[in-house]
Amino acid sequence: MDIAEIFKAGGIVMYALVLCSIAVAAIMIDRFLLYRRAEKELESFVMQLPLLFSYASLTDVYEKIKDKDNAAACLVQAGVKAALDGGDVRLALDNAYGQVAAQLRCRMNYLSMIVTLSPLLGLLGTIGGMISSFQIFNLQAGQPLAITGGIGEALTATATGLCVAIFALVVHTYFAGKMDTVLTQAEQAEAFVAAELRKRGA
Repeated sequence: MDIAEIFKAGGIVMYALVLCSIAVAAIMIDRFLLYRRAEKELESFVMQLPLLFSYASLTDVYEKIKDKDNAAACLVQAGVKAALDGGDVRLALDNAYGQVAAQLRCRMNYLSMIVTLSPLLGLLGTIGGMISSFQIFNLQAGQPLAITGGIGEALTATATGLCVAIFALVVHTYFAGKMDTVLTQAEQAEAFVAAELRKRGA
């Protein structure tokens, strides 16, 4: 069978499964771009923080990091700016961490939903196809092959649903690992900045 025939054999749920696969691909591209920016020079930035704070005033520190655009830099910028403005450093760091974490987690729940939803949609399509196949029992003899063929076609929906779920699961697992790595680095930066600014009386 060609793609059009396979799609037709799966029934109406194939449209929903195609939408799910498109959604996974769109989320994957969106998360890839976001995580690439969040990870840009992230590890080296965190490692350079002790040297940066040891030789520079807070004003100089802010000037050197204000153009950085990774997850840890956002936290450091918020903490240093709060210290320079006389604000609550701890609150600024917590708010910045919450914003970074929310951006990294955004749309991940949709991937989790698609992982669960896709096999169920496939099963629904298969059950609908099997019901249609068994209706031919009402016809005359010589139909067993038609029954088994109809069931085989109906299973197309389940196979498609599983493929979409596997795709979504792989994407979710990959970016969940990325998220853990980025947040760990951000937490290290947050802890260092909080301790450093506390020593400076900020």
